[in-house]
Amino acid sequence: MKDREVLERIKSGDESALDYLYRKHYRMMVRLVTNNSGSEDEAKDIFQDALIVFWQKAHDPTFELTSKISTFLYSVCLNLWRKELDRKLRMSGEMREGADHAHEDLERRERIEIITRSIESLGETCRKVLTYHYFDRLSMQDIADRLGFANADTAKSKKYKCKKELDRIVKAQFKATDFLD
Repeated sequence: MKDREVLERIKSGDESALDYLYRKHYRMMVRLVTNNSGSEDEAKDIFQDALIVFWQKAHDPTFELTSKISTFLYSVCLNLWRKELDRKLRMSGEMREGADHAHEDLERRERIEIITRSIESLGETCRKVLTYHYFDRLSMQDIADRLGFANADTAKSKKYKCKKELDRIVKAQFKATDFLD
């Protein structure tokens, strides 16, 4: 069948013309997709979509076929496959990015849990000093006033000793690799 005859049959609603195009061009479209990171099933879907596009175009009164049908179908398949590859790439990137964020969140929560348990094992004064300093961001003078220390230097010295004790507890319970990426 000539391209002109195929086009006229499609315009008249003859679906057997689509079957003819499918049989005639299927292998070429499968090669296009499989040679570009796709499977035969994906090629089949893409080619069926391309045939639908051709069917719709053929029924558009303003459509004028300026190439061979095989060239038109090849171009449509190529564009559809590129869009599919872009979609897959975005999806895999989003999934990987989402997995990375989930992994980072999990690690962050685990580290916070480790530090929290270690702080809880400190004495009450050390817990207060470290909490006031690192979480509440109080000055050494404010910490001294709240805890009844003689002055800011005493609070600073106590913070240093408490931090050393916290380090010792953490290192005794966990390996350094628990905190390293």
